[in-house]
Amino acid sequence: MGKGEQVRARLIEAAVRLLADEGPQSLQARRLAREIGTSTMAVYHYFGGVPQLLRGVADDGFRRLTGRLDTVVTTEDPVADLLRQALVYRGFARENPHLHDLMFGLSAPAGQPEPAEGEAGRPAVAFGRLVAATERAITAGRLDRAEAGDVAAQLWSALHGFVTLELAGRFAHADPLAEVLVPLTANLLRGLGDDPDEIRASIASALR
Repeated sequence: MGKGEQVRARLIEAAVRLLADEGPQSLQARRLAREIGTSTMAVYHYFGGVPQLLRGVADDGFRRLTGRLDTVVTTEDPVADLLRQALVYRGFARENPHLHDLMFGLSAPAGQPEPAEGEAGRPAVAFGRLVAATERAITAGRLDRAEAGDVAAQLWSALHGFVTLELAGRFAHADPLAEVLVPLTANLLRGLGDDPDEIRASIASALR
C-alpha cells in the first residue's frame, strides 16, 4: 500500500471512529486531519474534499455490512436464511446508527456524499446478497415466481423503513422486533405467496 493509500485509509478509519463516538458533526476536515497527525490539505489532496471522503466512509460501511451478511450460514430453509440476513442488517444498523444514516444519505455533514458510480458500487454488492437469498426462496417454491431483484427490493424497502424508524426512536412498542418487524415480515411473505405455517416455522428458526 502506497503512502497515498495509507493516508486515505487512515482518514476513513478516523472518520468511522469519530462518527461512532461523536456523531456526524465531528466530521470536519481539520478535526479528521488532526486525528491522524496530518494537515487539513490532506483531505482535499487525497479525496478532493469532505463530501468525497464521506463517500469513502459510506463505501467502507457497505463493505462492513456485506462482510456481516456473508456470515449468514446457508441452510435448507431459504426463507429462514433470508430472515437471518434481515436480522444481521438490523443488528449492524443498531450497532452503527450514525454510519447507517450516512450510508443511506440520512445525514451528510459538510455536504452530501457523492453516489457510487454505476451498479458495481458497494451498495449494489450488499443488495446482491439479498437478491441471491431471495432467488433461493423463489426457486424453492416458497415465494411466487417473479424477478428476484424486484422481490428483494420490496423486502429491503420494508426492512429499511423499519430500521430507519427504529433508529429514530419512532416506535413506542416495548419490543419493536416482535411487535412490528416480525408481523410486518410475515404479512409481506404471505403476500408474496408463502405458506403461513412455513412462515411461522422459518421465523422461529431465524430467531433462535
